[in-house]
Amino acid sequence: MKEELIALKSELAELLERVNDLVELNDLRAKFLGKKGKLTAILRRMGELPQEERPFLGQLANKIKEEIEFAIEEKNEKIKERIKKDRLEKEKIDVTVPTKVILGHRHPLSIVLNDIIDFFYGLGYEVVEGPEVEWDYYNFEALNIPKDHPARDLQDTFYITDEILLRTHTSPVQIRTMERNKPPIKVIVPGRVFRSDAVDATHSPVFHQVEGLVIGEDITMADLKGTLTAFAKAIFGEERRTRFRPSFFPFTEPSAEMDISCISCNGKGCRLCSYTGWIEILGCGMVHPNVIKNGGYDPEKFSGFAFGMGLERIALLKYNIDDMRLLFENDLRFLSQF
Repeated sequence: MKEELIALKSELAELLERVNDLVELNDLRAKFLGKKGKLTAILRRMGELPQEERPFLGQLANKIKEEIEFAIEEKNEKIKERIKKDRLEKEKIDVTVPTKVILGHRHPLSIVLNDIIDFFYGLGYEVVEGPEVEWDYYNFEALNIPKDHPARDLQDTFYITDEILLRTHTSPVQIRTMERNKPPIKVIVPGRVFRSDAVDATHSPVFHQVEGLVIGEDITMADLKGTLTAFAKAIFGEERRTRFRPSFFPFTEPSAEMDISCISCNGKGCRLCSYTGWIEILGCGMVHPNVIKNGGYDPEKFSGFAFGMGLERIALLKYNIDDMRLLFENDLRFLSQF
């Protein structure tokens, strides 16, 4: 039995030299150490030996078993290292080889927002931001929106507590900006807003607005109209005509909605403009004296104008997109067009 154990060790060493992959090694492990393996078969005959020979041969068998296990494990590590090295060599990339670099595309909302920011930068406006989780005071009260105004309806606003909510517009930043700065003020405020709307082609519970605020001395409605008319021409083309219709917003007085001549029919009338020749793009007006007062200014000395637009609406019109949901689905077939 002693000779068999020594021969078994020699046989394993010879076979290990010819093993090249883990499958072969696992087969070899089972051949020698498995339940029906050669070493197991030898150990089962230990009971046939004379009593005085068993301790010596038992120790020798355990030693041979440990050496076999060590040799197999050592071979296992060598094979794994070789496989890893081969894979790394195969996957090696020569960064000096010239290649075609495929650049990504800006999202249409990012393109339009950058265009808007560039325009107002040129007029001396500053870009400011504010919190998306807002106090009721800034979102409503300071903007001259009384407690019983429909905009406070729970069906329209996501309330977190009675006094904290997800902002429904970017207008709260008007008050925050006035509180932190002395006039004159010229800012635009891009950001996400939240309203309890069902998702469809023209509505979403999460969308983007761009707010504008100008405060100073002797600011008039003519300043508002001149600024926004220039804005419309810069974004939609020099041929675009504008008009201002009376409207109502609690935080401006007088208030207006601004239309542009239809980008599809140029004012002749089509389905896009409901055959009116005009498309509404934003709301605006002179800042209400109460809002100026809430911002910490004297409404007898300072006046101003404000405007707000939906970024998605501007993008839909600019690129003739008929479904707002396309802007949020991240379909590369759609985004690659920009």
